[in-house]
Amino acid sequence: MEQVLTLVCKLNPTQLQSEKLEVVLHAFAEACNYTNQIIKPDVTSKLTIQGIVYEDLRAKFGLPANLAVRACARVGANRKTAKQKNKPVIAFKPTSADYDARIFAFREKDWTVSLTTLSGREHIKINAGNYQRGKLKGRKPTSAQLCKHRDGQYYIHIQLKDEVPDPQPTKKVIGVDFGRRDIAATSDGDSWDGKQLTETRDRYSKTRASLQKKASTRTRSSRRRCRQILVRLSGRERRFQSWVNHNISKTIIQQAKNEQALVAIEDLTGIRAWTNQKPRKKTERRRSNSWAFYQLRMFLEYKGLRDGVEFVAVPPAYTSQTCHCCLHIGLRSQKRFKCGNCGLSCDADLNGAKMIALLGLSVSQPRGSGYLCCSLSTDSSGLLRSPAL
Repeated sequence: MEQVLTLVCKLNPTQLQSEKLEVVLHAFAEACNYTNQIIKPDVTSKLTIQGIVYEDLRAKFGLPANLAVRACARVGANRKTAKQKNKPVIAFKPTSADYDARIFAFREKDWTVSLTTLSGREHIKINAGNYQRGKLKGRKPTSAQLCKHRDGQYYIHIQLKDEVPDPQPTKKVIGVDFGRRDIAATSDGDSWDGKQLTETRDRYSKTRASLQKKASTRTRSSRRRCRQILVRLSGRERRFQSWVNHNISKTIIQQAKNEQALVAIEDLTGIRAWTNQKPRKKTERRRSNSWAFYQLRMFLEYKGLRDGVEFVAVPPAYTSQTCHCCLHIGLRSQKRFKCGNCGLSCDADLNGAKMIALLGLSVSQPRGSGYLCCSLSTDSSGLLRSPAL
């Protein structure tokens, strides 16, 4: 099994090279839009699409052969994703173009990348940090993506393929409960407070609102200065969130690897659509919609795959309301959980994490359903008691 690792490196093109890259991005986007318009919406196969529009893409937009092929593949992939979400494919923007081994090459000797443009091959220097240099040393990547980020700079997203190790044998399950007050809490008792992250997000939101207001009402020089500050602040909040999630996922996966444990989380897919139906204040809605639980899940998945740690997502229903000791529904109030059946009183997130661990055991171990069997509802023979008793 292969795992794809994407390395983002900044390009240092000359003025002429920047113009050529811009032409490539616009031609690639126009080719994708043209393909999406003339091909029937139910066609998702890249080979079928390529057979219909390949010659037109080369003649109308001047794309090299492999860029035309990549445009057909991009449309097919986007259509498959849109079909799964039951949504139409939106218009393609000139922000990225796909490259394969025939039109992309990385040269370690001078730390440049070779990219095919509409007017020939270009060798462009890259800015690579120590992490990127360590990953790229001695490697020959065969695919990449040329991107233009919001800052107006060009970047190359280099994709490295590695064989992943076989999953290690598991002796236990570590349950991970996601939340906003505590970003994550594990069944082993570890937790990461989200107070600093919430305060940081609130501060950036307040700053953006103030600058956007000034950028539309003040003098010309003040408006220009406010727009410059907004550009400088762009991405800082997102990078801080990614840094936090990287550290949390790294710690959890390392602990699971040391203890030969499986990691179980709750599947929160669609939770925003459900919570947004409830009446809430604007601040609360913003905080909920900026909750990066899916990013943390993706980090856990790819780090676990890389280190041989198995990963499972379980249904989240009643995990925070069920007592992990007697499996009865208890009462959760803020951070405390109280079970009216066995008298358990503990941290609500810890109880939820232990309940997720039990669910992980039930789906990953032989005869695992026994972990979710309530002892108070069976008799000495193991059969269910009659409700009358």
